Amino acid sequence: MGKRNSQRKNAAMFESDDDNSSVSSSSTTRSDRVPVLGTEEVQLDKDSLLEQALDALYEKRGSTREKALASIIEAFNSSLQHEFLEKKFATLLLQCLNSVKRGSSKEISLASHAIGLLALTVGPGDNAHEILEELINPLSQAFKSVSDSLKISELLECLAIITFVGGNDSEETERSMQIMWQVVHPKLGSNVVASKPSAAVITAVVSAWSFLLTTMDGFSLNPKHWQESISYLSSLLDKDDRSVRIAAGEALALIFEIGSVEKFCGEAKSSNDGSIQGSKPREGFSHIQGLKGKIINQVKNLSTEAGGRGSAKKDLNSQRNLFRDILEFFEDGYCPETSVKIGGESLQTSSWSQLLQLNFLKRFLGGGFVKHMQENEFLHDVFGFTPKKKHLLDDEHRISSAEKRMYRSPNSVLNKARTQLLNKQRMLSEGRNAGHFAVNVGDEEV
Repeated sequence: MGKRNSQRKNAAMFESDDDNSSVSSSSTTRSDRVPVLGTEEVQLDKDSLLEQALDALYEKRGSTREKALASIIEAFNSSLQHEFLEKKFATLLLQCLNSVKRGSSKEISLASHAIGLLALTVGPGDNAHEILEELINPLSQAFKSVSDSLKISELLECLAIITFVGGNDSEETERSMQIMWQVVHPKLGSNVVASKPSAAVITAVVSAWSFLLTTMDGFSLNPKHWQESISYLSSLLDKDDRSVRIAAGEALALIFEIGSVEKFCGEAKSSNDGSIQGSKPREGFSHIQGLKGKIINQVKNLSTEAGGRGSAKKDLNSQRNLFRDILEFFEDGYCPETSVKIGGESLQTSSWSQLLQLNFLKRFLGGGFVKHMQENEFLHDVFGFTPKKKHLLDDEHRISSAEKRMYRSPNSVLNKARTQLLNKQRMLSEGRNAGHFAVNVGDEEV
């Protein structure tokens, strides 16, 4: 009973009907107190806000749960909540899972994004794999019930992220890729959106599918799926929507980069045990070569498109630049090189796989991308990136809340002792150079 009353009290802050009293404004008010309270009080305040948001997920009112999920997303974007998850991982996952299963389309969208952030925060391991296994079926069902393109995109991003982090092998990754493919390919299964997929949904499917493909090699996938994928992606290059064409172009560049076209041709002739795969391997080879020639011609046309298809000039320039890069890769084998400044250090990519991973994670994390790239060790491993102040950040993470209160609070024993000694120092240092004077407190120099 007492716990329920506490949850009810914590949830009250999320129940206002006034949009101006949103979770984000509440968080901003707290952040204004940073200079006065110090680091340890701010951390406690953030933990308290997360506790309140978690309790609010038990409430019956959907709008209350939606605001709580928005608050959780904001908290996980602005900071890696390792200490909170040490205590509340299972509870948070369960409540987000309940939202995916029973919530409105908006709540499902928010919960799926929160789950993706949860997976990125915990990193690879048992917890991330648990997230994937718990969510794979609910997400599959959610694709049937959600019709809004933006919400479907959120679900696709969630499935991509939790598989990227929590998938243990190529079979689990391909399972998620097939679920994605079914959203736009009804003949592959029953797990589809009833209506014809919009351009936004097609773009989201291809982007999420490509993101997972960056973790695969050509031999891990069924050759039939490759052929079908290449044909479908080639057809998307002729669509009117520019975002669809760009997503398809990136996916095709990735397939060419990892050698999937050539490996498919090899597997069409024979398998590892020497058996023949397909009755007419020469026809299969000719078909793939024909597809390659068609794709290269499509890429040439899109790299010099004069306009008239799509909307904004900026998008047209982006398309031209992308397909010029793809054409150069097809003809000369050169991948585009990029560099992104993060905290004074450069994150560089030199392959289509890295570029697609970087762009996908930037879109998913949004304003939290820089914070995660600075502090998330999993992402450091993914990109081989070492931030300038990583050793300092690691030391910061190893300090517990209790230690922060001990060392940093103005009312801590050490700070009181330090103040007394500094007062004494000022009395004794008259006529001396204070910069060359040191007083020891135990083993610490002040």
